[in-house]
Amino acid sequence: MSTSFSYDHVGLSVADLDAQRDFYTTAFALREQSYAEVPQPRTRIAFLRSATGLGIELVERAGSTEHHAGNAFEGAGLQSYFHLALAVTNLDDAIATAVAAGAEAISAPADAQRPGIRFAYLQDPEGNLIELVQAN
Repeated sequence: MSTSFSYDHVGLSVADLDAQRDFYTTAFALREQSYAEVPQPRTRIAFLRSATGLGIELVERAGSTEHHAGNAFEGAGLQSYFHLALAVTNLDDAIATAVAAGAEAISAPADAQRPGIRFAYLQDPEGNLIELVQAN
């Protein structure tokens, strides 16, 4: 018997759950599906999903420490997940919406090494890298 796999969600540890939830719902049209609190260690969890299936679990845990890269090259130098990549239908509009919601543009739109692909990097309000990818 073989097992098949498909994407479900990515988990993101955050410093401020409320601010990050506001950012991700505004910037990427996600809706909160569930919310939970765990008393020890004090942890709050919000699960967000888009109409197309993109899932992000935001986890705020007391005592967590900051860890992020300033750009994609720095991120590739750390042995861990270093960015969230989102497929978009209009790269320029997606960048404008995310920046208006509080993201910082890290790189201008450019052609990728893969033919027919344009991309750009952003940072969310806590500095996590997000790659936006558009197939032409």
